[in-house]
Amino acid sequence: QDNGFEQFIINYCNEKLQQIFILLTLKEEQEEYVREGIQWTPVEFFDNSIICNLIENSTTGILAMLDEECLRPGVVNEDTFLTKLNQLLGTHKRYESKETQNARHVTDASLPARCFRIHHYAGKVTYNVTGFIEKNNDLLFRDLSQAMWAARHALLPSLFPEGDPQKVSLKLPPTAGFQFKSSVAMLMKNLYSKNPNYIRCIKPNDSKAAMVFTPELVLAQVRYLGLMENVRVRRAGYAFRQLYAPFLERYKMLSPHTWPRWDGGDREGSEVLLADLAFPAEELAFGHTKVFIRSPRTLFDLERQRRERVAQLATLIQKTFRGWRCRTQYQLMRKSQILISAWFRGHR
Repeated sequence: QDNGFEQFIINYCNEKLQQIFILLTLKEEQEEYVREGIQWTPVEFFDNSIICNLIENSTTGILAMLDEECLRPGVVNEDTFLTKLNQLLGTHKRYESKETQNARHVTDASLPARCFRIHHYAGKVTYNVTGFIEKNNDLLFRDLSQAMWAARHALLPSLFPEGDPQKVSLKLPPTAGFQFKSSVAMLMKNLYSKNPNYIRCIKPNDSKAAMVFTPELVLAQVRYLGLMENVRVRRAGYAFRQLYAPFLERYKMLSPHTWPRWDGGDREGSEVLLADLAFPAEELAFGHTKVFIRSPRTLFDLERQRRERVAQLATLIQKTFRGWRCRTQYQLMRKSQILISAWFRGHR
């Protein structure tokens, strides 16, 4: 109910994680159809970059203004910080405070005077500015760092490398918000360089009880986690996509035109293969480099036919091998029998 600097930092990190989820699962999903030249109807979804920019912008972001208030000379307190926010962000549609509400003639008793509210992706959150300046300025004094670096215990110097006298910087130490923003930026860079998988956990009830399902709570989480947009994009798009070469290599035994060998291009082979299987035209789409299949049912049917065909081919290989082995054994026995008979006749 009472959100301070710590919760503000946590929610900022959640917004950045939600942003990468949107970009990697929704935006790139739709951009792939554009790259492949697939005709489809785009699905609208909310991009929370406006909220991230509100917090982390290097000039007008909340963290930048907080650092500026912490480092500037003169009388500095939370009231001057809140006043500055109201001046620069008063027209921002994702920010509001008592002053901005009064300017818009909005009556809201739920928003106290020394607070501001951000319309996050997951809903509105009210933050009390009390302690923002002090907690953001929670800096480690330089002499204390040097004392820790000079300690005899091997662990302490490694924890305080900035205490090395040869590396002493005359610059002001970074604020807590700046350090956290840098850490989040490194995390985002690391995640963007990978191919992440997501596990979305849904809390079924607030009482941690078994077999209890609260529909309102679950619906709110599904909406705030962006799962509704994800499902809409998946249903409007194609459930399966694969490059032509591996697709043709995996399923070419299903068509007599592509089995056992196809001498043409991979795309042409895939089109011939799927034409022989007689799938509905609306279930398939052929991009520049990939084949797209709309529903999982079609993919399951494709896999079922492949399993049956593999079993047939395995039976054919076994039958051919058994016939070869029996013929070879018969010819050897017949040759031996003729040789034995000839020797016996000659002896007699």
